[in-house]
Amino acid sequence: MIVRALVDGQRVSGHRHHAGKSRAGLLLGAAVLLVESPSNTTTAQAQSALPPVTVEAPVQRPKPARASESPQRRTQAAARQRSRNAATPAAPTISERAAAAAAAQQAAKLGYRAMPSSTTLRSGASPLDTSQAVNIVPEQVLKDQLPRNIDDALINVSGITQTNTLAGSQDAVIRRGFGDNRDGSIMRNGMPLVQGRSFNPAVESVEVLKGPASLLYGIMDPGGIVNTISKRPELYQHGSVTLLGSAFSASKTGADGLLDVTGPIGDQGLAYRFIGYGVSEDYWRNFGRHREMLVAPSLAWYGQDTTVQLNYEHREFIYPFDRGTAFNPVTKAPLAVPSTRRLDEPFNNTWGTSDLMQASVEHRFNQDWKLYAGYSYNTETFSANQLRISTLNFTTGVETRSNDGTQGSLSNASYGTSYISGSFWLGNMRNEVVFGGDGQYRTIYRDNLIRQATPAINVYNPVYGRVGPGTTVSNSDSAQTDKLGQWSLFFQDTLHLTERFALVGGVRYMDYDQIAGRGKPFVTNTNVSQDKVLPLGGAILKLTDEISLYASYTESLKPNSTIAPIGIVIDSNVAPEEGVSYETGVKFDLNKRISGTLALYDLDKKNVQTTKTNSAGVVELHTVGRARSRGVELDVTGRLTDSWALIGSYGYTDARVTASEDRSLYGMKLQNVALNTASLYLVYDFGTALPGQLRLGGGVRYVGDRPGDAINSFFLPSYVVADIFATYETKYQNTPVIYQLNVKNLFDTVYYPSAVNNLNVAIGDARRVSLSATVKF
Repeated sequence: MIVRALVDGQRVSGHRHHAGKSRAGLLLGAAVLLVESPSNTTTAQAQSALPPVTVEAPVQRPKPARASESPQRRTQAAARQRSRNAATPAAPTISERAAAAAAAQQAAKLGYRAMPSSTTLRSGASPLDTSQAVNIVPEQVLKDQLPRNIDDALINVSGITQTNTLAGSQDAVIRRGFGDNRDGSIMRNGMPLVQGRSFNPAVESVEVLKGPASLLYGIMDPGGIVNTISKRPELYQHGSVTLLGSAFSASKTGADGLLDVTGPIGDQGLAYRFIGYGVSEDYWRNFGRHREMLVAPSLAWYGQDTTVQLNYEHREFIYPFDRGTAFNPVTKAPLAVPSTRRLDEPFNNTWGTSDLMQASVEHRFNQDWKLYAGYSYNTETFSANQLRISTLNFTTGVETRSNDGTQGSLSNASYGTSYISGSFWLGNMRNEVVFGGDGQYRTIYRDNLIRQATPAINVYNPVYGRVGPGTTVSNSDSAQTDKLGQWSLFFQDTLHLTERFALVGGVRYMDYDQIAGRGKPFVTNTNVSQDKVLPLGGAILKLTDEISLYASYTESLKPNSTIAPIGIVIDSNVAPEEGVSYETGVKFDLNKRISGTLALYDLDKKNVQTTKTNSAGVVELHTVGRARSRGVELDVTGRLTDSWALIGSYGYTDARVTASEDRSLYGMKLQNVALNTASLYLVYDFGTALPGQLRLGGGVRYVGDRPGDAINSFFLPSYVVADIFATYETKYQNTPVIYQLNVKNLFDTVYYPSAVNNLNVAIGDARRVSLSATVKF
């Protein structure tokens, strides 16, 4: 008898039987089948489309008892039939299938197998079948390295450096030479964020779509987008509790706690997940403390053809607001004080709350077509105190400061998108299309800006605590407002001319409005209303099933705007910034073990906003600025052998100003952009050689020297930072326990990841040692 288990856990052909002992064997068999299936699907995909299981039951149908048979013989025949029925394996439940899927994927995760999310490219296409570069930091890499923010996570990706983090309170990453804080490039599940820090324990993996991404994401800088992928509810019950202790030095300690539990609700495909996190940690410099709390519940329903996701995050935080140190404009060297010494006051902090709500529905009409609709609302409120350095005498150490601050900052973004993706045949040519639309309304608002004079301090012999937070509100600087709305339709088609060659074409129609300004009473400095059509083109040549060549032409658009008065109001007569990129390269996915991309690109950005003071002393706006970035990037991740895994990258980025009315900027390298970046992390898995599972890993990252300001008056020196980790998984009374040791910045290197100017230079974290224990249940 053949018993077929359906995906949705309905009744199987014949009768449903219950045999507890047989389910373990059936679960193992399902795991084997899943291991043999393609491993580049996400966990959620595996849960919503689990393969059927065939179970052989080598029994024959009993012959009907004849009337002449005695009651005793009929009783014996019935008993034998019941015995045979009991030996027939029962169909696996949906939870058992989900557990089998997770078990099958675990080996791939340990091998740093990159499994992209469908939200990044708005389709489920393989990276080999796309004409743009997508770099992935897989889930297991994040578990091993324990990054503390998005900057830490992206050290594994080529061509990325840090820029102005607003004293450590904002994500600020440069991709291919372009990017800033609050530039709209950070996403969660393909939908934009406005909260300052996007990375937290609710994030499963991080993906970077390189180059202009306006076709899929609208208004954007041309460097690309960073997509953080949420952990999703799963259909089998499991969870973990993690306690972590950390130390920067003997007196600078901290503790983290994490609860992550997920499982089914009933047996109809509904699942939940709850993540709770808290941290309280001393800052590594001479004062300051980081505290944060996260609550992240989520629900999901995995139906036969429909998947519904709901997730919510509430976060409360307080960070040190630390502008770092200063560089001597004469010697080009950092200030001669210990790296632990801050130049401000203990009340320099930023504190606030953020909330993120997202909902999405994915419905598969048939094998070829599916619909996706998603909505996201993100908001953050914060306030900050800061003593801003005005001047510094590097000989005497006298520092003048402004006692500044921000009260009542509010940012929010409401975003919705819906699109259909699928394939159809046109003659003998297959078309893979995605078309849909999106809309966004984003507000960045700062209510009261504090500006207040304060006594000087000597940085060579500082005495803290003589001043308190500022209270004087500057009305002309307050009510800083930037409102942006955009509405778009987009279409993209991948036309497969042959089995190996395809052309890619796409277009976005975009309509947008932006208002920006400041002051009480409010003064409008930007009032733009425009529309734009943006094209995309590309080609893909698959040399084999594992190697493809690609080329692409992409564009980006970002309106010019300012909150500051510059003599005129930026309106529709002022051209927006436009980016154009030509890119080619090779992608590979060898033996489903190791994958990567080698890319060459030439990116040009025009209409860059610059200002110039005319002969009458009036500041004039000009958009004749132009910047260019050219480079080579290599990213590799995966398993070298059964024991060795790696993730590595190299980036060469030549980014500089190519046109400017300000001659002092012409030919200058772009600020905070390194000509060379590289990283390599290796992991060795001892497998079953020990009683438990031991994994050792470590690596280094290199960032070349970078200009510290726009006119290249000083450079931040290059640096190499090394990290190591070890994990050991064992069992205590049949309960899995994982111990993990991480040492970040192993050699306690003093380095400078970014600068605003020579008086505001960020300092990288000192050596940090952490030890954690995770109990799984």
